[in-house]
Amino acid sequence: MARTASPQNVLRSLVDDFVSRLVATIEADASQRAKQMVMTALEGGTLPRRRGRPPKFASFAKIAISGGSGRRRPKQLCPVPGCNNAAAPVFGMVCKDHRDVPKSQIKKFREARRAEKSKS
Repeated sequence: MARTASPQNVLRSLVDDFVSRLVATIEADASQRAKQMVMTALEGGTLPRRRGRPPKFASFAKIAISGGSGRRRPKQLCPVPGCNNAAAPVFGMVCKDHRDVPKSQIKKFREARRAEKSKS
């Protein structure tokens, strides 16, 4: 006696087959795109031109492969005379020890430092 498959099992097998094919297609497309981007970046070429906004990582790919921008900006020091601590933007570009110094005083320190630099 032949047993027929229930409609739920048939539907489940169809959905499973469709999902597995869809996943395979998407993975193949994603890996092909990634390979193309890596190859163009390594060859020093540009990415293929497409309509719309360029991918966010396109400009960073060249920088990461080329080794960055070259050199870092020098560390900005606290403007208070005799202080060699790093200045922090969160404290208004002074160090944490001098964050309570009035801004007018800091402005005078900066002007004095600029005048000293212009002399030498």
